Amino acid sequence: MPLGMDATKGKGDQGMQAPGGQMDKPVSFHFLESMLPKVVKRRVHALKKLQVQCANIEAKFYEEVHELERKYAALYQPLFEKRRDVVTGTVEPTDEECEWHSDREEEEELAEEVKEKAAIEDSKKEEAPPQEDPKGIPEFWLTIFKSVDMLSDMLQEHDEPILKHLKDIQVKFSEPGQPMSFTLEFHFEPNGFFNNAVLTKVYKMKSEPDTSDPFSFEGPEIIDCEGCQIDWHKGKDVTVKTIKKKQKHKGRGTVRTVTKQVPNDSFFNFFNPVKVSPDGEMDEDSEFTLATDFEIGHFFRERIVPRAVLYFTGEALEDDESFEEEELEEGDEEEQDDDGDDDDDEGDFDPKA
Repeated sequence: MPLGMDATKGKGDQGMQAPGGQMDKPVSFHFLESMLPKVVKRRVHALKKLQVQCANIEAKFYEEVHELERKYAALYQPLFEKRRDVVTGTVEPTDEECEWHSDREEEEELAEEVKEKAAIEDSKKEEAPPQEDPKGIPEFWLTIFKSVDMLSDMLQEHDEPILKHLKDIQVKFSEPGQPMSFTLEFHFEPNGFFNNAVLTKVYKMKSEPDTSDPFSFEGPEIIDCEGCQIDWHKGKDVTVKTIKKKQKHKGRGTVRTVTKQVPNDSFFNFFNPVKVSPDGEMDEDSEFTLATDFEIGHFFRERIVPRAVLYFTGEALEDDESFEEEELEEGDEEEQDDDGDDDDDEGDFDPKA
């Protein structure tokens, strides 16, 4: 169930091809190797040992990449803290800090003029009491959650009032000498739902070739995750719901009503993840849930936290959609090429032969 990191994209495309074109069914590499002359097979084994050494060097490379990420995370941190302060309204940015050239400036100016005219007309109709300016950027993180499909799929209506109190999400990397991992920290302002100031999710990683299958190594992968205990206020736990059931006594025929708590869909189940089985045996649903969890954790780390403002405005969503469209177009082209090959084969068919 491990999820490879972005740095490994495009590596290790699987499948074998026969000389002159792709085979309908891949031939077992064990079979191909067994057909080699003994002296050639011996040399192939030497190449495999070299390949294992390459994988070990690659593992060291990714360990250093992790250290670089940790180093630069410390450089990003003051900027992310300033972002948090602006979002929460703790700090008001200066006019100079707010200067921003946009390709949509003319549209925005025109829209502002329309708003001003509408406001003047409204003020003529009735003298309304002046409204206070909002503090910071209201519902900044909630807006991101609702905009990103991967996150909105987890979001329930009863989660939204809680996420309005989310003031920051941070990524922390493991220290040197510790097993490779990263931690997502969700920082909340005081609220009426739980006592925790910070909710955490730790993603444990592995960056070394598997001794039993060293050639499958493609860089760091998430292998497990660990949530945290949420200290809910009484009656505020949105991860459970209370249901009432009627029970009939077999002998007397009397009916009684009993209540019990059952699991409830909620984003906050994210902090109580499925655990990786020690023996590696998991049912299909658990494997899918865990794989999705790893993907979400990776997405928070690589996309949401570094580019939060662009997901808030929707600009990053446009980039993501463009990337998906490009991938789809490439896939369509490949299918058309395959269809064209079939047509060529039919054209070569000679019914007289």
